[in-house]
Amino acid sequence: MIDSLHIVCPKCAAVNRIPSPRLGDGPNCGKCSSPLFNAHPVELNAGSFQRHLQRNDIPLLVDFWAPWCGPCKMMAPAFEQAAAQLEPRVRLAKVNTEVEQALGAAHGIRSIPTLALFRNGREVARQAGAMGAADIVRWVRSHLS
Repeated sequence: MIDSLHIVCPKCAAVNRIPSPRLGDGPNCGKCSSPLFNAHPVELNAGSFQRHLQRNDIPLLVDFWAPWCGPCKMMAPAFEQAAAQLEPRVRLAKVNTEVEQALGAAHGIRSIPTLALFRNGREVARQAGAMGAADIVRWVRSHLS
């Protein structure tokens, strides 16, 4: 029997069941036909955050940031590069704490940028401060091994 994973579409939020061996084959959403992975972080709001957190069978790495934050702007390209290296085994997402203040408060975000790594719906690691792409990838892998 082949194991399968539930993957939330970054475009329409439909939950797709993908056989584990096919995860790296560039699967598309069964509902909207968009790629499930495109090497870019997904922008999440309060509703889509919960869906990605609860329904994805892969870990979720969230960058809590704000547009006025200098270190957040500096880290944005590194987070993009990390997405290209970590997908499809990890979903990378961004939450604008200026727009989603309640979401930032609910997760105890006290400084930005803050990276939070979730697995099976629970936070497993947190790191405050800007990081380079290699450091992000290394930090995530160290908490998932």
